[in-house]
Amino acid sequence: MNQSIVKNWSESVSFSPEEIVYPDSIHQIIEIVKLANEQNRKIRVMGSKHSFTPLISSTDLLLSLDRLQGVISIDKGKQIADIWAGTKLSILGEELAKQGYAQENLGDINVQSLAGAFLTGTHGTGTNFGILSTQLEEVTIILGIGELITCSRDKNADLFHAIGVSFGLLGIVVKMKIRVIPLATYQYESTKIVVEELIINLEELKTTNKHFEFYLFPYAKEVQIKIMNETIKERKSLKWEKWKVSTLENNLFFLLSEMVRVFPNLSRFVSRISAKSVPNSTMVGYSHELFATERKVKFNEMEYNIPKEFIVEAFTRIQDVIEKQNIKVHFPIECRFVKSDQFWLSPANGRDSAYIAVHMYKGMPYEHYFKEVENILQEYEGRPHWGKMHTLTFESVKKLYPKLVDFLMIREKIDPNQVFVNDYFSNLFQLNYESQKN
Repeated sequence: MNQSIVKNWSESVSFSPEEIVYPDSIHQIIEIVKLANEQNRKIRVMGSKHSFTPLISSTDLLLSLDRLQGVISIDKGKQIADIWAGTKLSILGEELAKQGYAQENLGDINVQSLAGAFLTGTHGTGTNFGILSTQLEEVTIILGIGELITCSRDKNADLFHAIGVSFGLLGIVVKMKIRVIPLATYQYESTKIVVEELIINLEELKTTNKHFEFYLFPYAKEVQIKIMNETIKERKSLKWEKWKVSTLENNLFFLLSEMVRVFPNLSRFVSRISAKSVPNSTMVGYSHELFATERKVKFNEMEYNIPKEFIVEAFTRIQDVIEKQNIKVHFPIECRFVKSDQFWLSPANGRDSAYIAVHMYKGMPYEHYFKEVENILQEYEGRPHWGKMHTLTFESVKKLYPKLVDFLMIREKIDPNQVFVNDYFSNLFQLNYESQKN
């Protein structure tokens, strides 16, 4: 028995599972699930512990898929890769590149497992790209009583659209077939403009660039914009540019953040200095080398999805609240765009969307700031990123997700003994969990 303490990346969540297991085959996982049913045990699946909410929190059995990693095969005709669900995105990018392929879109970190990233609704940016789960073609999953099945848009379609964003509540995903694209070279550019220029050119920036995002700095006029497009330029070594970016965004920003933590009144000054220090930089490389950003400065985060047409109005109101209330925050506000999808619990379900993410340095109070931002974004039918902090209740979630009841009905059918439920989801979705516990 392992009684170790498990913490998430930001250390905002910690728990002590009774046991941690590392199966190395599908057969072993099936046996573990069957035994859990017999012994009335609960299972949560651990990826890379990068969610800010207690999605995987467990006092019973924690299961890791770290021994099920790698690309199984690639159908080059259909451009579909069969991948073990525990594969870390950083490893996946390298393995796909060796065979001449890449994912069509990624988020800005690559430490998560494939299943962990997809099933929590992780996304990148680009108006023609959905969340990562829209790359899914087929899922192999072990259901609540140990049954192994596959589903796709054509086979078990309802279950497929429920699984796409499901947090491990419907079973243990062991393999995923995803759509891939031929490996290409991209040019990444980071530049600095002022807010007024951003607003005037926003439509053009987000529609003429394959991938586009921007960062607003509290109390500052400057905005950092990041764009990425395919290029015919020759790929270059990224070591020097990556080192410069890492030094600025990690080492220097860490020192500034520590200053602000000790002296919160420096927030305004540090944010303005950070905005003015945004470098103009260009990098040319493969997409998996450019999407990911090394994150050493720890923080807590809340992120909401809203209809894309409200992005300017929403971030303007957030900036105004920060100014008027003199909120002590120096981390930039991250804004990205995604295409609508049909996954039942996806924040982008049925609408082309914008995401707004706010951050607070670890060790600094975030509750008031996050709640003020959350109140604003909820006025625009805001839906939270499931892996980020939020204060929603079952009733509010039900209003935001018309298919939630259908999702829970399927969940009850395929996991009748509530093997995959923990306290967090029992409370959030009002599941009858207490009566099932030992």
